[in-house]
Amino acid sequence: MILRFTPALPLPAFAFVLATCHAHAEPASTVLVTATRTPQALADVISDSTIIDAEQIARAGAGSIVDLLKRQRGIEVTRNGGAGSSSNVYIRGANSNQSIVLFDGVRIGSSTTGAANWSAIPLTAIDRIEIVYGPLSSLYGADAIGGVIQIFTKKGQGAPAVTGFAGYGSDNTREADATVSGSTGGEHSFSYAISAGKEKSDGYSTARPGLSSYNPDDDGYDKENVAGQFGLQLAKGVEAGALFLHSRLDAQYDSGVSSYDTRSENTIDTASVFARAQLLPSWRSLLQYSETRDKGANYTSATAAGYTRIDTKQGFITWQSDVTIGADTLQLLYEHRKEEVDTNGAAAMNRDRNTNSFAASYNARRRAQLFSASARRDNSVYGNQNTGAIGYGYQFTRALRATASYGSSFRAPTYNELYFPNYGNAANRPEKGRNAEVGLRYDDGINAMSAGYYRNRLTDMLVNTNPCPFGGGYTSGCAYNVNRATLEGITLSAATRVMGVNLGANADLQDPQDDTTGKRLIRRAKRHANVTADYGTGALKAGVEVELSSARFENAANTVRLGGYGLVNLYATYAFTRDWSALVRWNNIGDKQYDLARYYNTPGAKIFAGIRYGYK
Repeated sequence: MILRFTPALPLPAFAFVLATCHAHAEPASTVLVTATRTPQALADVISDSTIIDAEQIARAGAGSIVDLLKRQRGIEVTRNGGAGSSSNVYIRGANSNQSIVLFDGVRIGSSTTGAANWSAIPLTAIDRIEIVYGPLSSLYGADAIGGVIQIFTKKGQGAPAVTGFAGYGSDNTREADATVSGSTGGEHSFSYAISAGKEKSDGYSTARPGLSSYNPDDDGYDKENVAGQFGLQLAKGVEAGALFLHSRLDAQYDSGVSSYDTRSENTIDTASVFARAQLLPSWRSLLQYSETRDKGANYTSATAAGYTRIDTKQGFITWQSDVTIGADTLQLLYEHRKEEVDTNGAAAMNRDRNTNSFAASYNARRRAQLFSASARRDNSVYGNQNTGAIGYGYQFTRALRATASYGSSFRAPTYNELYFPNYGNAANRPEKGRNAEVGLRYDDGINAMSAGYYRNRLTDMLVNTNPCPFGGGYTSGCAYNVNRATLEGITLSAATRVMGVNLGANADLQDPQDDTTGKRLIRRAKRHANVTADYGTGALKAGVEVELSSARFENAANTVRLGGYGLVNLYATYAFTRDWSALVRWNNIGDKQYDLARYYNTPGAKIFAGIRYGYK
């Protein structure tokens, strides 16, 4: 298949993007965990990846993690309204349920939809985000087709530290958070970090006229969270620890004109205990037990019939061994995953399933050459699934390298696709993917550039089929393995510094296509890009962000078009003292009306300001 790109954004805009394409240069000491399940120097990572650091998160202001992710390369989002509304994140054109989300190594998400509840993830608790693009099923199992996003909460180290933030903005948006962290010295050191945050907004109407559920009232949200990390050094090379997160979102949404306050409640809870030990000079082991719960409830009327509840619980036992063989690393992994669903609706959904997985990977470096290989076997009610990946990199100079990789992946059928009455089919099979990609990267610490091409062929895709081939089904159809798709694209990025100004941009030229119909996948643009520039003198730093997207389609037949758009955001920070600083952010300064989903509102011009305190 040959990529066919017809520019829909103004050519001068894309010329500027390609001339300055963004990827901020990372320090040589930067490490990435997600690409290999163990800390690895970024210079040795073959997988295409990017990092969102604490500074970028801090200057994001109020809003959701979705607002932050949509400014990254390779990512598109949709949202049915404001920051508290239902959202989807597409990595390289893959569906939201075709990617994995981890919170400090613990998988989160719903077993009924197969996707993470992005709106309930608290931005205030996050310290760092790693995004790894492409298939990682050979490391993480089911659903890692488009990529993996791992979110890290704040970790304690060094002297006791206290940080705090409070802000206010448009739509009566209020936000506050605080963190206490630190560690003790000595042979049995103890580290700790506890953070808490709250965000509340009056919001705006999620829907516009034209949607059957439209209601002109404002739809606000209330989000609160608390997270913690604790670690204890039991002996030299032996550590035990625990992690937890609780986040609750109460969000209003439109369900027709009514005096009743229609709303949803969503809760994410994760907890994990682990022991890490250096058993031998060349053998490091990790044993971990973790649980995650995704609870959702909707209130559409004051009667019992207006209350629906779906709770997902997942438990994980993980044993990971990293064995050093000279300069190489062999990793062996066993993982047990148990999923449980409990609802007050369809009894057929109230069941559990177990998955047992074995995996091995090998990473090596020979002077200028990098090698990686991994394989995994997952066994569950949907059968045995074998996945694998190989990668190669060549370092031409300390700054320039080329990479190539090939990997297979799969997505497990969700509970809805297997068991929901008149929609699911217990015989549905996993979706499968085959991805090949090549890349070229340059980073000398000041200038950074990258270019990558990928082609991901998907088969046995689960879609709504009408009429239902196995009988029954809703009038809109049922879930059935019938589709094929190709996710193909080119990603360009770069950054540089000119006369004290940090310039950057990224551009994605893609063709996410449904091969069964020949149509483009819904809500995916063929071109999307971001441009950034910031300048700082002393205590003051100011920047501009430009978000660009070409047109998308709302429906599978590609007959309902969502227009392209361009947004401009401004921000500034000012440090009064070593401990006190201020932030001002003005998003969508042109008050542009645009669509991420048809008949759903997107934020107009919004201003947010806050004060941050930090003692270290």
